[in-house]
Amino acid sequence: MAIVPKDRATVRGGAHDGRTAADARYWAQILSSYRTPDRLRSVTELVITVVPLVALWTAAWFAFSIGHVWASSLLAIPAGAFLVRLFMIQHDCGHGTFFAGRRANDWVGRVLGVLTLTPYDWWRRAHAIHHATSGNLDRRGIGDIDTLTVREYQARSSWARLRYRLYRHPLVMFVAGPAYMFFLQHRLPIGFMRAGWSPWVSTMATNFGIALLAAGLMWLIGIQAFLAVHLPIMLLAAMAGVWLFYVQHQFEHTVWEHDEQWTMQQAALYGSSYYDLPAWLRWLTGNIGIHHVHHLSSRIPYYRLPVVLRDHPELRDIGRITLPESLRCVRLVLWDEKQRRLVSFRDVER
Repeated sequence: MAIVPKDRATVRGGAHDGRTAADARYWAQILSSYRTPDRLRSVTELVITVVPLVALWTAAWFAFSIGHVWASSLLAIPAGAFLVRLFMIQHDCGHGTFFAGRRANDWVGRVLGVLTLTPYDWWRRAHAIHHATSGNLDRRGIGDIDTLTVREYQARSSWARLRYRLYRHPLVMFVAGPAYMFFLQHRLPIGFMRAGWSPWVSTMATNFGIALLAAGLMWLIGIQAFLAVHLPIMLLAAMAGVWLFYVQHQFEHTVWEHDEQWTMQQAALYGSSYYDLPAWLRWLTGNIGIHHVHHLSSRIPYYRLPVVLRDHPELRDIGRITLPESLRCVRLVLWDEKQRRLVSFRDVER
């Protein structure tokens, strides 16, 4: 039986460290026993997410309609949180884990995609590529956050460096970027424009559903009320979603390797973080912070991920990041191949 290394330096040893690669493969086998979804639990999770979201949305509209804009704005915060949770259900559907049958996963995922502004079939394909290439320096570009190595950054022109700095600026990464991604980028099958008709059908069908739902709500409550209520909820959810995705892979001691040294299991276990959030935030985010376990065995339903940590507490020591620690990840923007860690622009300038 492989033993998971407790020493931090050993854990961060990299793909060429045979011990860590063996541990990753061992854990992948162990976690396969948690994959079976519970249909009743899945339906319950869906209900206790959709009903509060609809109730909060309605309450926000009612507050706006009687002139309490401040109350409507405050209600956008929990409503956005439940929309994030709804996206996590769509995420599980994309992995085929929320229900046992593929048809149920796909159709629930497609319907939820209208609410999350995310074309399900297109996103599922891009996200599968993310799982298959995460941490691979030679296969960057789809489903991840653009990350340059120090050497690549230094070899670029001044203008190219400035563009990368702007892309990595917190206001762009966590405010403008999420708005652009969910409101505009997802309206076309970016990355699969020439990949046949399927990505286009997924995107255009989702766009049609969004337009139909938005038109119906605008007719029912008015354009101004719809925009004032829905846009803040959607923007807050988009920002939270991008932040979660960022922290799950952009932490100091993540793992990046070139193709010849990269292994999927090692990149999954040591290149994804365990975002140790308070219990109520874990619930609202569908336990997505237990990301190293998710990447290592993506067929585990999100409501079983805490059970994995309960049964195997040694997994808590790998890639753990607390909420305060995660704020420091914002400055980490370049992969230093010599030090084998993410560094800041200031580190490179020094």
